[in-house]
Amino acid sequence: MTDYSEEQRNELEALESIYPDSFTVLSEKPTTFTITVTSEAGENDETVQTTLKFTYREKYPDETPLYEIVSQENLDDNDVTDIIKLLEQQAEENLGMVMIFTLVSAVQEKLNEIVDQIKTRREEEKKQKEREAEEEEKQRFHGTPVTIENFLNWKAKFDAELLEIKRKKMKEEEQAGKNKLSGKQLFEMDHNLDTSDIQFLEEGKFMFVSTTERQWLKIDQNS
Repeated sequence: MTDYSEEQRNELEALESIYPDSFTVLSEKPTTFTITVTSEAGENDETVQTTLKFTYREKYPDETPLYEIVSQENLDDNDVTDIIKLLEQQAEENLGMVMIFTLVSAVQEKLNEIVDQIKTRREEEKKQKEREAEEEEKQRFHGTPVTIENFLNWKAKFDAELLEIKRKKMKEEEQAGKNKLSGKQLFEMDHNLDTSDIQFLEEGKFMFVSTTERQWLKIDQNS
């Protein structure tokens, strides 16, 4: 007949020797204890940690122990769920043998994997930011492709700004006693400018370069 109490006492003594700084007995009936497991340090000395609570059932190890996570550091909900599933799997596979050391070792390996995943995730985030910065730089370099619609919107704003500049200049010239342009001259100037811009736009593709100056770059139709 199996002496479950003896097997449990022997395992407790072994665990206390293996984990002297992280093993704590909470109660004797039923036998309940905790073991704190910490990962190896990552690239930036970051770690993840969890405290596991175990309770022996009467016929342990022929029955699986009760287990739960009572605290954790730097683990997200998915990590906690994965650890619980890992404990369940390992407990079933080792049924009939004292298994606490095996369970804790499996969790230790899992925590080390999580630290590696944190490093990989940070590297991916860094690469993503670099790609976004490169794309933003390309957009600034190439400018905005011009269509009839956005050209006319821009031109209306530009012409309004230009007209205001002309008015100020004419007022200054009046004050200086100089001749000012007639309404007909202003109309002819603006009309010719409109016709020229629209004609260039319809003949090819253009790229808008500046909102303060009337500068356009013609792009090859095949580009």
